Amino acid sequence: MATLKHINSKNADYGAAEQYLLFEHDEFTMKPVLDETGRLIPREDYRLSTLNCDGEDFAVACMRANLRYGKNQQREDVKSHHYIISFDPRDGPDNGLTVDRAQALGEQFCKEHFPGHQALVCTHPDGHNHSGNIHVHIVINSLRIEEVPFLPYMDRPADTKAGCKHRCTDAALRYFKSEVMEMCHREGLYQIDLLNGSKNRVTDREYWAQKKGQAKLDRQNAPMIAGGITPRQTKFETNKEKLRQTIRKALATAASFDEFSSLLLREGVSVKESRGRLSYLTPDRTKPITARKLGDDFDRAAVFAVLEQNAARATEKAAAIPEYPRHGKTVIQPTKAPQTAPKLVGASSISFASPQAGKLTHSAASPLPAKPDGFAGAPSVQRLVDIEKKLAEGKGRGYEHWAKIHNLKQAAKTLNVYQEYGFTSPEQLEAAVDTAYQEMRQTSGELKALETKLQGKKELQQQVLAYAKTKPARDGLRAQKSQKARDAYRQANESDFIIADAAARYFKAHGITKLPARKALQAEIEQLISEKDGLYNTYHEQKQRFKELQTVKRNIDQILRRNEPHRRKEQSHER
Repeated sequence: MATLKHINSKNADYGAAEQYLLFEHDEFTMKPVLDETGRLIPREDYRLSTLNCDGEDFAVACMRANLRYGKNQQREDVKSHHYIISFDPRDGPDNGLTVDRAQALGEQFCKEHFPGHQALVCTHPDGHNHSGNIHVHIVINSLRIEEVPFLPYMDRPADTKAGCKHRCTDAALRYFKSEVMEMCHREGLYQIDLLNGSKNRVTDREYWAQKKGQAKLDRQNAPMIAGGITPRQTKFETNKEKLRQTIRKALATAASFDEFSSLLLREGVSVKESRGRLSYLTPDRTKPITARKLGDDFDRAAVFAVLEQNAARATEKAAAIPEYPRHGKTVIQPTKAPQTAPKLVGASSISFASPQAGKLTHSAASPLPAKPDGFAGAPSVQRLVDIEKKLAEGKGRGYEHWAKIHNLKQAAKTLNVYQEYGFTSPEQLEAAVDTAYQEMRQTSGELKALETKLQGKKELQQQVLAYAKTKPARDGLRAQKSQKARDAYRQANESDFIIADAAARYFKAHGITKLPARKALQAEIEQLISEKDGLYNTYHEQKQRFKELQTVKRNIDQILRRNEPHRRKEQSHER
């Protein structure tokens, strides 16, 4: 899951940003780490490039530009903007993401969305948490040195002019997040929805508070652990995290808002609803914490949805309790369901129930069997090895020994998956594979249709922005009094009128008589990107499910083919 983070800096020393990217820094103090001789320690692996610096050092180029335009001379001026794109740690092994590829993506992202700015693009192979997440740093001078096209996140004419400064508004940050999501979809990388919040919203301040608190707790526990004493607390939790756990504990049992408030009050937390929003006040604070700062799971809509589910579950549970006669004894013996799942006999033998029993069809009334939630974290099934074929190719005894153990493990996993899905025959499994494939193809078609629609909206957005940029030239043409003056004005602004005429032809070809509002069009694009993200995740799950069922089918087919000669031999002996 790629994430986007923005930091603005008022530090006039542009070299400090480059120093941070090139040399090791302490993750808590952000000060450079020195070796025994007092020298800076270079980072082990990174990629670094500059844009729009004309061969000069980034810091020198930025200071020259600031002096030329007379900007960024005051202490309170924002001198630079720092954007960080962090990729999912799984993108490396699963999707082939490398440091070089991430660097190329970062450079492309910078050229497309920060044109006209002097920039540093640097990629690191790991982050503070040492989880292996490749991330790209994009540091731009806040001053723009070239005139640029009117981009979707811009809302003022000054946003395109040279000598003006970059503004990271809320709308701009949402636009950048949507573009990061689109980039990950295009490159086949893992991605989450960055536009609709998160269940647990952890701010940068809370993140570092947790890191520093954990480091302090580890230092305090070190003497106890060395002395063989088990510490009482080994994991540090921030006050906000403790509040989240308290709220979740109350939500797990409450069936009404009054009961929810009462359970929280026992823990010293008061909940208040105001203007459709919830806020929580802990005993150690005088100002309540809003649900927005805790996460989407704690706002009014999510809380009331959980309370309604708890109330409905309690009603169903009360109705399901049977009443037994008070007098006399009634002994109820549990009934054991007949076993129709395949049995593993010896190392590789499987027997099935009748093919006619519970056969799955392709009708809409027979959906693909659902895999139980408890089995979701099981390891994936791998294909069985054809040992005889491999030995014929020249494999040795060591490979044969490994292959036998591998086949035993995968046969057991195959059986587990077969039983968990509830299949009763090979024909039912084959039908389930076909159904999974059709579902995957249907989702793929919907995803392609959504991508086409999104591409059309983006093309319309580009034409609307280009047409809006030519408005001063078009207004100037109307102000000309004579035909000669209009011809001369049109010739002097020929490039603007070429762009305007091209946009007008596009609108006419697509039957657009009224131009959409730019903000509404951007909101529609963001909504389509969110829908595409959800549909992409669904497609990924369906693809994994299809591959798993396909592997199970191949393994069972291989086991049955291997046992077929033995069955024919037994039948011949019976005759």
